[in-house]
Amino acid sequence: MKLGTGIGWRPEIEDAIEALPGIDWVEAVAENICTDHLPASLARLRERGVTVVPHGVSLGLGGGDRPDAGRLADLAARATLLGTPLVTEHIAFVRAGGPLTASPGLEAGHLLPVPRTWDALEVLCENVRIAQDSLPVPLALENIAALISWPDEELTEGQFLAELVERTGVRLLIDVANLHTNHVNRGEDPATALDELPVEAIAYVHVAGGMEKDGVWHDTHAHPVTQPVLDVLAELRSRVDPPGVLLERDDDFPPTAELAGELAAIRATLAGAADVPAPLRRPPARSPEPAGRAAGARDRTAVAQTALLSSLVAGTPAPEGFDHRRLGVQSRALAAKRAEVVAKVAPELPEILGDGYRSAFLAYARTRPMSGGYRRDALAFAEQLLVAGAPADDAARRRLTHWWQDRAAARPPRRGTRLVRAARTALMGR
Repeated sequence: MKLGTGIGWRPEIEDAIEALPGIDWVEAVAENICTDHLPASLARLRERGVTVVPHGVSLGLGGGDRPDAGRLADLAARATLLGTPLVTEHIAFVRAGGPLTASPGLEAGHLLPVPRTWDALEVLCENVRIAQDSLPVPLALENIAALISWPDEELTEGQFLAELVERTGVRLLIDVANLHTNHVNRGEDPATALDELPVEAIAYVHVAGGMEKDGVWHDTHAHPVTQPVLDVLAELRSRVDPPGVLLERDDDFPPTAELAGELAAIRATLAGAADVPAPLRRPPARSPEPAGRAAGARDRTAVAQTALLSSLVAGTPAPEGFDHRRLGVQSRALAAKRAEVVAKVAPELPEILGDGYRSAFLAYARTRPMSGGYRRDALAFAEQLLVAGAPADDAARRRLTHWWQDRAAARPPRRGTRLVRAARTALMGR
């Protein structure tokens, strides 16, 4: 199905999106849409004939656990509500721990890379089949950007994606900005990845901006699209005419004219690359899969991912073979993102705490891994401050107490209450 040129729909730029010319379709974060009614802007776009594709971020199809039935049902309901031709998700894990590893459940609050191993592929394929059986429309999966690399990987990214498509028939959402990110951060050649993956399986393409700091590329979705990313888009277009291309922007939104300029640059890149002869390519040699590895793949994958996520969010020792400096960068990035999202879902907290919000939250995050959603995280953060007698300012502490009471309980937590809760949690975790 031909989608055309689109843009990521966000409430902050909904008026701009409705005014932009030449928008054939939009993509909306699935978890930001209710299952029974649409935001007015999306309803208006649909009335104009603009296709809306829900883009999930919380399934964690690359994780050790099987997909959550409730999350799948919600995604299916949103697909039906939107009348969409497909839904999309990521090749990533977002949580670990829990019953499968007999350890506390941990949430990353971010998309983390799966190891490109036969074990991880086996688990991913089974999870994808479960999702496909639960959804009313086809599924497409996105390659993600990564700051870290797993040691002892057995497949390249292109080989991993090719095997995934062959085994499940899933479509691909190729993010060219993520290919560029992995080029800078992990030394992976985008052209090689494009040569190896089955370009005929591409459902559509993402284009997004980022920035480089201290030799690390951060896929921020909050900066303009750079020329190297457009160059990767041209490489892709020289191999295939993608059914759709979409501009993503998640923060620090520019004026409408700048968004229009980025869309024009994307269209110009596609048009220019269409006249370039496709490079001669040979199918990549298929790596032999080790015999007898399927048994226990889910358990091994779950244990490995739990060890990695625990080191990132709980400060446990780093698993063997990882780059400790890169793990530190990733850990700090996860904590910073957590602070930013909590500030958005609970804007009263930075208002009450002022300039001290960020440092206080990062100190809290170092000892309290996220085990639920961001709203629960906000409550736990406020509770920890109140138990410690913070903030020091009496008026601010009263405001924080009232905020916590409105959302959690009639009385502010006291140290004794907190210790009882901690003991109960420890007993439940045994």
